[in-house]
Amino acid sequence: MVKWLSNSNYSPIGVDIGSRSVKLLQFGADRSRVCEAARWDLPADEPGDAELRDRRIIEAIDRAREGRRFRGRKAVFCIGADDLFVQNIRVAQATGEELKKIVHFEAAGRLPFGPDEAEIRYLDAADVRQGDVIRREVILMACRRPAVERILALAESTALVPAAIDVEPTALLRCYSSQYRRDDDQNRHFMFVNIGASNTGVVISRCTDAMFVKYIDIGGKHLDDAVAGRLKMSPADAAALRRHNGDRRADQRDPEVARSLAESIRGVLDKLVNELSLCLRYYSVTFRGSPVSQVVLGGGEATQSMLEWLSSRLDLPCELGNPLRTYDQAAPPGRVGQWDVAAGLALREGD
Repeated sequence: MVKWLSNSNYSPIGVDIGSRSVKLLQFGADRSRVCEAARWDLPADEPGDAELRDRRIIEAIDRAREGRRFRGRKAVFCIGADDLFVQNIRVAQATGEELKKIVHFEAAGRLPFGPDEAEIRYLDAADVRQGDVIRREVILMACRRPAVERILALAESTALVPAAIDVEPTALLRCYSSQYRRDDDQNRHFMFVNIGASNTGVVISRCTDAMFVKYIDIGGKHLDDAVAGRLKMSPADAAALRRHNGDRRADQRDPEVARSLAESIRGVLDKLVNELSLCLRYYSVTFRGSPVSQVVLGGGEATQSMLEWLSSRLDLPCELGNPLRTYDQAAPPGRVGQWDVAAGLALREGD
């Protein structure tokens, strides 16, 4: 993939293209302050035509940059869940090129598309015991090459220079690992949960090392659909009602509305908690003796009420992620958790 080859007075622009919005963020050269951040919402209707969607994305990126103080044209783009195949797999113990060959061989039988049309990468996790045999756990990640070519075309149409193409899980890990750097954090195991509009990304890590990655097909749109179905309203009205209620302090919420919303989304949240519990179970069985000590909730759907729900059911300490809390500039308006992927992309250094 494309690499970032040089430094400048500013970080590259992190470009996070979601299903409902486009978010851009840029840091200063020493990564101590946010120079600029902007969000532009995409039209609510989901176009079936790929070309129309790309035109909307290009327009959103252009509008988000218009009149803003973004510096330079270097940008780090991201391959999201729709285009990314992710799976934890176990392979024979090996290192270097030998491990790479083994992973590519294993990928050939697992990918939902041909390996000859795939960009394949992997994250090396740790040795694990499988019966009486020690094997290597790795996180396989792959996408079709047309997905990369599409991002390059989007960049060209917006006059941005793609300094790198990253993936959401590593952007999330880069974002939050830059904050948890105390000595006490070095041996702790975190579960980062990014609840977005279309899905939920899960990354379990030890310090800066990813150990487990999974996407769960539950996001804000599923919550909106549940509210719309129960309260007999359009998904757009349901989304507005959920957001208005979720962004208010508990003592300012209408009790009747809050109760109706909670009842509407309980089934979806129960499914999400069950999926997260399965992730924790896989991790605890695979990496024995390394329990997760904390859950960090981020993404555009991260709210205090969501945090309280997960905390009460996962039986783990949970906190709302604030990807910009260590930087000088005040966070942009809106839910601060929505900036975690964009921040992680902007923090990408050269390889």
